[in-house]
Parts: sequence; structure tokens; C-alpha cells
Amino acid sequence: MSTYDLIVIGAGPGGYVCAIRAAQLGLRVACVEGRETLGGTCLNVGCIPSKALLHASHMLHETHENFAKMGLMAGHVDVDWQKMQSYKAETVGGNTKGIEFLFKKNKIDWLKGWAVIEAAGKVKVGDTTYDAKNIVIASGSVPSSLKGVTVDNDAGIVVDSTGALALPKIPQSMVVIGAGVIGLELGSVYARLGTQVTVVEYLDAITPGMDAEVQKQFQKILTKQGLKFVLGAAVSGVEAADGGAKVSYTLRKDNSEHMLEAETVLVATGRRPYADGLGLDALGVQMTDRGYIKVDGHWATSVPGIYAIGDAVPGPMLAHKAEDEGMAVAEVIAGKHGHVNYDLIPGVIYTMPEVATVGLTEEAAKEGGRKIKVGKFPFMGNARAKAVMQADGFVKLIADAETDRILGCHIIGPNAGEMIHEVCVAMEFGASAEDLALTCHAHPTTSEAVREAALACGDGAIHV
Repeated sequence: MSTYDLIVIGAGPGGYVCAIRAAQLGLRVACVEGRETLGGTCLNVGCIPSKALLHASHMLHETHENFAKMGLMAGHVDVDWQKMQSYKAETVGGNTKGIEFLFKKNKIDWLKGWAVIEAAGKVKVGDTTYDAKNIVIASGSVPSSLKGVTVDNDAGIVVDSTGALALPKIPQSMVVIGAGVIGLELGSVYARLGTQVTVVEYLDAITPGMDAEVQKQFQKILTKQGLKFVLGAAVSGVEAADGGAKVSYTLRKDNSEHMLEAETVLVATGRRPYADGLGLDALGVQMTDRGYIKVDGHWATSVPGIYAIGDAVPGPMLAHKAEDEGMAVAEVIAGKHGHVNYDLIPGVIYTMPEVATVGLTEEAAKEGGRKIKVGKFPFMGNARAKAVMQADGFVKLIADAETDRILGCHIIGPNAGEMIHEVCVAMEFGASAEDLALTCHAHPTTSEAVREAALACGDGAIHV
């Protein structure tokens, strides 16, 4: 067979987007994927299935908490867990089949199996070796665990994020180890389904690295929703037994030892890059101390003709970051200029309310010696948010005190994950807070809160 211009290893958000973009640019492309379906972790056991359960559980919350207030007298609504799982599976299936369609449309060959890079330009899948002018590694990441903690998703007692999406039944109690994005999203799902959820976090605040005001407000709201938090706690062990598990931890402030019992324990301590079995050591591909593939500014590895993107390389482990890198490296390989603005990659937590952030936090700006001004606006002052009974939270805009240029934005509230992109676009064009403040926003919308926060950077917001 003839040589491929590009073989992409991995069909997650970075890999499949890279393959499609390269095909659009006229390259002959193949993509290697050993799963039965395309889409990688994100579509199969990550972003998409978790968002399906987040949506379903939020609808349940609405029926129990707000329907009667709106005159919708539906009575008590029960949960059919198996039907909810089927809804999740249908959501996943529709998306993965959509990628198969896009591969066929763009004439991308799906090489089914697991890849080994035998040498630069040679990829072995099964018993067949394929030639490629270029190779892009988009092998993604896997859940990380704690030393001495054994995860067994099949048993359904001590699970990672994959296992938590497919528990055989809704547990009565759950301990979540880790107060990051994954732990809080899945913890909130089960809390809304009636599970008693306790989150244990090593640090003294949830969502490490996030704006401090958002952290405090977020924890307050989640506590109101029924989640309990144990912060500053170092987990020393998890002992599984029939019907549940015991979590041992030490409070760092006084070294006192404690124990929690729960029907299910979710280990949500982050993810680690995955490149096992590719043969990178034998090829001489340089790695970082933390196990990432080392790349230059054009996503090239230390071996000519081999590139890497997504969770396998340093940077935030986000599907949209991988997609951006996938498009950019495809353009580089095609002889064009690929670009990713790493300063403007938004982050979103899809709880209710959502949390979204981009750019500098107030703390980071001050630590960097920047003189800033901060504009805040609470959703209690937003008519649309109050009408839909989602008035918790605020928009916080950070601007340079001298130039008024927007440096960051942090939103906790309804539609935060959608509204953050207005600020992303503004920052991409170097806009000032005044630019946002002078831009007409439709009424009534939750986006008006962004404009009000921009006004608060100047003479003051109107509706507060």
C-alpha cells in the first residue's frame, strides 16, 4: 500500500480532530484506535457520559425543588437507574457514530487495534506495519490513583471516574477522594440522586488553582446542596470489603487520624499521561519528569517526524486544549502556521451552578506584580437568573488598572460555561473592560451579568 502523509495514534478529541483537519488540508490520513468506538476517553467514559448524568440529575433536582414553585404539580419523581444508564449510552453512541461518519466523509482510514511505533515513519497495528511521512501521538491519559489504593471498577466499591459512571446501583453513601473537577462533578450527580456524599481533599480549598472567591462561594453552594467536605486531609488507605469500604485519613493541621465508611469510594485524584506500549523508550523520544512526552513549540518530539498533542503532553488536560493542538499540528504538518493561545484556554466545571474561568486569577495577577482592578456582579441582580431560580454566584472580571485590558474572568452561575466565551473572544482581540461595557447585550439574558461586571471595572454596575 502507499504511504500515508499522516498516521494519528488515538481517536480522542485531539486525535480525531487532528485527523479531520489534516484530511481537509489534502493529506492522506489514517487514525489508529483500539477501542470498539471512536472518541477516546472523552466521548466514551469521560466528558460526554458525565454530562448526560449531570443533566439528568439536574432535571431530577428541578422536579423536586422547583417544579411546584412554578406551578408544575408533577408529584414525586422516582429514578430508574437502568433507564438513566441507557440514556447515557444513547448519548455516547450518537456522538461516537458521528465521528465514524466524519471519518468516512473525509476519507480517513480507521486502523483498528493498538499501535507500536517501530521507527520514525513506521507504525505497526496488529500484524501489519504501515508507512507514514508523519506520526502524531494523541494517546491521551488515564485516571491516576493513590499509592496503596486498589481501584476495582468491576466490583463497584472502590472506583475511578470510569467506574463511577456505570455503578450497578445508586449507592446510599459515597466518599470522593479529591475536590477537583471530576470529583465535584460526579459527586454532585450522586448527591442529587440521593447519595450522602463526602469529599476528602488534601489541600485546604476545593478546585485547586481557581480564584479564591470562587472557591469559597462554590464550596458554600455545594454544601447547601448536601455535599460534605473534609479539607486538609491526607488519605492513608482505603480498605474495601463486601458492601462498602473504609477510608483512613490524617488531618494535616494536627496529625489526628480519622476514618470514614461508605458504600462506594470514588478515587478522583486526577489523571496521568498515557503512552504505554507505543515503544517510545526504544525510539529515544524524550519524556518529562512527570511522564509527559516532551515537545517543542510546534508539537514536535525529539524524534523527527513524530509529534504529540493532548493529554500526552504538558498543559491542562482538557478536551478542547487537545482539539486546538490537533488542528494546529495538522496545519504545521501541512506546511501552514499552527497556533494555540495557551493563555486563553477556558476551564469549566459542569455542576449546577456551572463554574467557568479564563486568564489570570486575582491572586495570580497580584503575585505577578500586576496592578489590577476588579469588577464583580452578583446574579441576584440579574433578572433572567432570578426568573429561572439560579441566582447564586457572580461574574468577576479582572482588568489592568492602567490600560483597562481584560486579564481574566471567573464566573460561577447559570450558563457560565457558555458565557465565558464572550470574554475569551474579547481577550483574544485585546479588548478592554470598557469595550465589553459599551457592547449592547440582549435583555433579559444571563450574559448581561458579564457586561455589568465590566461596568463595575469603571464607574459602577447598574443593577446592584
